[in-house]
Amino acid sequence: MPPQPPPRRDRAALAVVLFVFGGLFLVFFAFLWLAYGAVKGESPRLASGPRIGVVDVKGPIGMGRGSVEAEPVLKLLKRYSDDTDMKAVVVRIDSPGGAVGTSQEILDGLRRLAEDKVVVCAMGNTAASGGLLIAMGCDRIVAEPGTITGSIGVISVFPNVRGLLHKIDVDVNTVTAGKLKDAGSPFRDFSASDRAYWQDLADRIHRQFIRAVAEGRDLPVEQVERFADGRVVTGEQAMELGLVDEMGGFQDAVDLAKELAEIRGEPRLVYPPDERARFLEELLGGVAQKVAQTVAESVRTEMQRTAAGAEGPGVYFLAR
Repeated sequence: MPPQPPPRRDRAALAVVLFVFGGLFLVFFAFLWLAYGAVKGESPRLASGPRIGVVDVKGPIGMGRGSVEAEPVLKLLKRYSDDTDMKAVVVRIDSPGGAVGTSQEILDGLRRLAEDKVVVCAMGNTAASGGLLIAMGCDRIVAEPGTITGSIGVISVFPNVRGLLHKIDVDVNTVTAGKLKDAGSPFRDFSASDRAYWQDLADRIHRQFIRAVAEGRDLPVEQVERFADGRVVTGEQAMELGLVDEMGGFQDAVDLAKELAEIRGEPRLVYPPDERARFLEELLGGVAQKVAQTVAESVRTEMQRTAAGAEGPGVYFLAR
């Protein structure tokens, strides 16, 4: 004899359970979504409208834990690029520079973004060396008169601990294939061939830096070479040298971006997510999973109750 379907009363009870738990799940999910958007500095996109994105480059670049790395910045630039309501982007730079490759990677990302969006740089207290290089990917640059910038140069430091090891009677034996493989080793004296090798490398990267500044600011290479000796300059001096377009702060950069993008009305600023946003993102995923598991377990229990019996060495762009 086939199993009888659950009574109508039990089916109604099951529907109530699904409705209550489903409603609670949706309300809680919506709350977390609103909180996540608020922490990110971005209102949930319930309506369209002109937006200006903000990118922060604050601190050393590509120098390890706590520094600015290329991957998260490039992901943010891609997100802004894909947003059709994002008419312009303001890049806030407060950095002494850092790793060469990371600085160049972020510069390339900004150049790609500038092909489709207006990109304006707002220099903070410091935008030197690698920080200045990144600014070269922007259409226009705004700086305060006292901003420390410039430092168009390359530095590489090689400590020598040979004397210290000798004092504690420690020897280091090195085997290499290639005479320059251990060039700059801290365990032996810096040789003439080491110096020539690293000097040539630094000079090549320095020329890359000079060309990037010349291209970014539409200046003759010879003109940039006159002040590309590693010196730092103020924002006021930088404007005289052609490195900066206007004096001002972040809000001035926003106003300039609004003007260049021909935005009418007051645009909404979209800020990058911070640590709190990442925490909420993890929390959102964890809580959603728990709620879903609870709903599934409740439904499973109710179904079982109502249907019982049924089947079923490093080189850096770094200001010193």
